[in-house]
Amino acid sequence: MMGCGTASHGALLAVVPFAGPRPRVLSLSPPPSTPAIQIHSRLYSISQLPLPKARGKGRCEASLASNYTNTSEFADLDWESLGFGLVETDYMYIAKCGPDGNFDKGEMVPFGPIAMNPSSGVLNYGQGLFEGLKAYRKSDGSILLFRPLENATRMQTGAERMCMPAPPVEQFVDAVKQTVLANKRWVPPTGKGSLYIRPLLVGSGAVLGLAPAPEYTFIIFASPVGNYFKEGLAPINLIVEDKFHRATPGGTGGVKTIGNYASVLMAQKIAKEKGYSDVLYLDAVHKKYLEEVSSCNIFVVKGNVISTPAIKGTILPGITRKSIIDVALSKGFQVEERLVSVDELLDADEVFCTGTAVVVSPVGSITYQGKRIEYAGNQGVGAVSQQLYTSLTSLQMGQEEDSMGWTVQLN
Repeated sequence: MMGCGTASHGALLAVVPFAGPRPRVLSLSPPPSTPAIQIHSRLYSISQLPLPKARGKGRCEASLASNYTNTSEFADLDWESLGFGLVETDYMYIAKCGPDGNFDKGEMVPFGPIAMNPSSGVLNYGQGLFEGLKAYRKSDGSILLFRPLENATRMQTGAERMCMPAPPVEQFVDAVKQTVLANKRWVPPTGKGSLYIRPLLVGSGAVLGLAPAPEYTFIIFASPVGNYFKEGLAPINLIVEDKFHRATPGGTGGVKTIGNYASVLMAQKIAKEKGYSDVLYLDAVHKKYLEEVSSCNIFVVKGNVISTPAIKGTILPGITRKSIIDVALSKGFQVEERLVSVDELLDADEVFCTGTAVVVSPVGSITYQGKRIEYAGNQGVGAVSQQLYTSLTSLQMGQEEDSMGWTVQLN
């Protein structure tokens, strides 16, 4: 594994210290009452950053994190109207890479803006990865994480592709636990949503020429969320994109690097302006095989057979995708991972998407070269989509026994 430099390379990563109640809207600008120059003068290095006096001092370990939330069981939030947008929570986790390529122990700090050297690797060359996973509150008040080991392993795979060191699996999982427990009051009540957890790995060290960054930072923050698509568990409408491509063979389409997502924004914007929910991409070579939606994997149902594009370097190996395949097999479906032609959409019984944010999202219609194909009359959720959604979410939320061994309970 490649080594990492220290702060002597000119990297600056700091967090604005928490100073009382903050608005629940993300803003990278200082509040009107605080001049910008004061914000900069109050930046601390991560190792020196103080925690709010009311919330303890020093590092926050997993065994201590729950102490931060004893004052209130739930945050003051309208849980009934929760959408998929940033809600600022209390704490975030930060760890930095040492000169030998190892990450320090990390610490919990108040959630807030970060300052970074303008010559950092992530800002100049996009050397960064992210993950996404969720925590759910059970009816007994305990909290479940869903397959955090898979996210930790996937980050390591992506880091290798992007010439970055990655935190060990054990540190990743422990940091996720710390972040959830420190923000426990933001985990929605049972059935009202989930706490979306966003781990980030970025090249924070300063570079000018094209090269791996000399320093790396691992960050985790969290936000309570509801449905990703405004339709909720209702059919979405997709358009097949045959001009833009999400990924090419030999590229980075198979890892969760940040650049993969910026590149889909143009096609997505055009599609939404035309009234579609999102874009379905084809392969860049033959322009006839399904790949994935902007941030979701795709499945096609015909009879008892569920087909999904095979993972061959251009498609992200989704953790929800992997889970749905296993659930489908356990329910007696035949699952095929293979090349899936766009023509197969014409006579499919159902189509659905999967992803951490959406879980399972049924597709009501797909438009390809001006022709609109509708599924289930575009009125409701297909039987297979509904069955798999119910099975997986019941497991994630602890409503049925986890025979797969996928959930991790936090007391």
